[in-house]
Amino acid sequence: MNLLRSAALLALACGLGSAHAGPTLDAVKKKGYVQCGVSTGIQGFSSVDAKGAWHGLDIDMCRAIAAAVFNDASRHKVTPLTTQQRFTALQSGEVDVLTRNATPTLARDTTLGLIGVAVNYYDSQGVMVSRKLGVKRLRELDGATICVQPGTVTELDLADWFRANSLSFKPVVIEKYDEIVRAFAAGRCDAFTSDKSQLAASRTTLERPADYVILDENIAKTPLGPMVRQGDESWFNIVRWSLNAMLEAEEFGIGSANVDRMLDSRNPNVQRILGTAPGMGRNLGVDDKWAYSIIKQVGNYGESYEANLGMSSPMRLPRGLNAQWRDGGLMYGWPIR
Repeated sequence: MNLLRSAALLALACGLGSAHAGPTLDAVKKKGYVQCGVSTGIQGFSSVDAKGAWHGLDIDMCRAIAAAVFNDASRHKVTPLTTQQRFTALQSGEVDVLTRNATPTLARDTTLGLIGVAVNYYDSQGVMVSRKLGVKRLRELDGATICVQPGTVTELDLADWFRANSLSFKPVVIEKYDEIVRAFAAGRCDAFTSDKSQLAASRTTLERPADYVILDENIAKTPLGPMVRQGDESWFNIVRWSLNAMLEAEEFGIGSANVDRMLDSRNPNVQRILGTAPGMGRNLGVDDKWAYSIIKQVGNYGESYEANLGMSSPMRLPRGLNAQWRDGGLMYGWPIR
């Protein structure tokens, strides 16, 4: 037994110096693009413009993965998925990764054969009502009709909150997000619950946005981020470190506009991020310029946030919890070393 154990430990130690491509990375390289599952349309996260191009924080996550694998962010395709379709599509291999807004939970990590990779947006579940309803607190919604998507943590947390507070409500369950917005605007429900970022996005599409208010209180916390299939650690690592590269780039002041100048940096952290100090790509099974390609073609996390959700976007959402850790937020890139 001791000899067998020693042999196993030796084999493990010998394998630590090299990375082995997993089935998903092999399949992605063979077909020549990354297939990402995204929402059917949420402004700021994944939505289509008048020319048919997709934009949003979740789209940038997909582009970053493509840049890491191919050094080309354009080598990606998106598949719009409803909340009911998303996990099945990933399980079946229809998509390589869900970059759509999905909340990691214990049940999802342990029963679906999937796993949450990281958090790229810290959100909370809220409620939007018509201003004329005169509601200012969640407790005032006792007995109200509330629009909600089925098969979501949102639906479960809504029921939990009302049960915990000994209140009642009548759910109006509608699968497609845009149909919920229309139903709410038409008065089919008194209130509409979703992530607060989604509520803010939806309010901008209503005929008179000022007529609607998002209540200050939160029903639940909703961290959002990409998901992959379990059992393929090499692909898990590529997705995880694509996000970390964007976070680390922002922390070290590397952006799409100055990334080429930063190639001359003498900072060892910057050198590892940009691949001028070799080795980090090999361990992922990609080129050493993987993070450089992400930053050059997609930008750092701050750039992506500002363009899609920040004050330069129609959403005009402050960074809040999604600020860098040194600025009082929760975004904390892991060291690339």
